[in-house]
Order: sequence, then structure tokens, then C-alpha cells
Amino acid sequence: MPIGEEPLEAHEPEQAGQLLADFIRRHPRLLILTGAGVSTDSGIPDYRDGEGSWKRRQPVQHGDFMASQQVRQRYWGRSLIGWPIIRNATPNPAHQRIAELEKRGHSNLLVTQNVDRLHQKAGSHLAMDLHGRADEVICMTCGNRSSRDLVHERCAELNPGFDNYSATAAPDGDADLEIDFSRFNIADCTHCGGILKPDVVFFGDYVPKQRVHSALDALKASDGLLVIGSSLMVYSGFRFCRYAQEWSRPMATLNLGRTRADSLVDLKLNATISQTLDHALAEL
Repeated sequence: MPIGEEPLEAHEPEQAGQLLADFIRRHPRLLILTGAGVSTDSGIPDYRDGEGSWKRRQPVQHGDFMASQQVRQRYWGRSLIGWPIIRNATPNPAHQRIAELEKRGHSNLLVTQNVDRLHQKAGSHLAMDLHGRADEVICMTCGNRSSRDLVHERCAELNPGFDNYSATAAPDGDADLEIDFSRFNIADCTHCGGILKPDVVFFGDYVPKQRVHSALDALKASDGLLVIGSSLMVYSGFRFCRYAQEWSRPMATLNLGRTRADSLVDLKLNATISQTLDHALAEL
């Protein structure tokens, strides 16, 4: 914590739930923005600690992935270990409670920075994958789409025994594995031989403009913004707080730890997510 910075107040889930329920009553139709903190209870790790600092190595950069075969070898090699963690994850109570907020009419759109599709599996229908989805792969040359599982199987066949390595998974289907990947055989596009990439927005890339515009239209039509499980350190998420401030939309954050928008929001809840949502829904 920087010198001179006040300690972040922690809230008990019951108190936080009451405060959140009151915020929702006053602003009943919200744009909900979620981040990695929503999926940690499903076994998918997050990137940052409670102070918003990196607690693992930074993820692959888009430019590096496209320019370097070595980077692609390392990414797809690690994915043989990391992807099954995301693929096999199931929704946790936080995903289910957020789906319940939609069912009760309190969300006009859920915008998630996660690529795991767990919100949809939990029953959220009005959901947008801001950063794409990890279960699909796209050819960067011809645009052909394919299942991540099919590419995973091809990589496993091209590299027998490689998936026997053990490593800690990362949030994006990557893994913390440091070995020699120079002999790893990459699965290229079966249509044109082009570079295959998960259909997600890597760091250093841009969220498609139409996706951003649609989300901002929903924010403008909402009564307020509720951020859950995100430190907002990445601008693609933080921008919604900037626009909410510009458009005088009330904001609330529910996150374990600090967020980049702490000085902007009307309600800042530092509390466990699932339990707080449980209490909030019981109050509504």
C-alpha cells in the first residue's frame, strides 16, 4: 500500500448485502460489469491481488503472439495444460446470483471481461463477452472459426505426452510452465494454414468497436453501473466508469480489494462476492 494511503474498509457480507440492496432499489435497472473475481470460486485464477498489482506474470501480448512463432509455441504448449481448467469449470454461486438479478429485471445487460462463458452457463441471457470467448478459435488469415476443443485435440496429437506436464493454470487458458517449447508443433488453420488464435482480446489488442458501442448504449439506457469482481485496472473495463461519471449514472463496486474507480463510485463494497449477493437478493 502506498505511503499515506488509507486502509481499505472491509465490509461484512450481511452489511454489504444491505447496502447493495439499497443501491439496487434506488437504481433498479443496471448495467453489470464483471471481472475475474467472479470466477475464482470456480477454480479459475485471477491476475491481480487486492491492491490491483500483478500477482502472476503478465499474459501474452497480441503483437508478440502474431509476430513470433516462439510465442505461439509457448502459448499453445501451455494451453494443453491451462485450457482444460477453464473448459471443465462450472458456475459458482456468484454467477448464479448475477443470473438471478437478470431474472428479477435488475440488469439490462451483463458485460463480462471474463472469457470463460460461466455467466451463460449459469443462466444469464443478456450477456456480452467484452473480451471474447476462450472456447472458440479463429484463423487470423481467413477468419474460419473452430472449437477450442478440436484445436486442443490436434495439438495433443501433434505433441504426444506433452499434456502430461503439471503447472498452475492462468485465467486465459494459459499456464505457468517454463520449459523448452522450441519443438512444440502448432496446429495451424486446416483451411488456409494461417495462424490460429483463441477468439479473445489479448493484452495490447482492441475490443471491437461495435461491441463497445453496444455496451455503452446499454449503460446510457440504464439507471446505474454495478461492477463485480474487477479491479478495473484494464481500460476496457474502466472506461465504463468514466462514461458513467460523464453521464451522471450512479456507480457501485463489489470487489475484494481496491479498484481503479474507487474515487469515482458512489458505493464501494470490499466484501466477499457470493455471500454479499446472497444477502442482497434476500433483501430485495
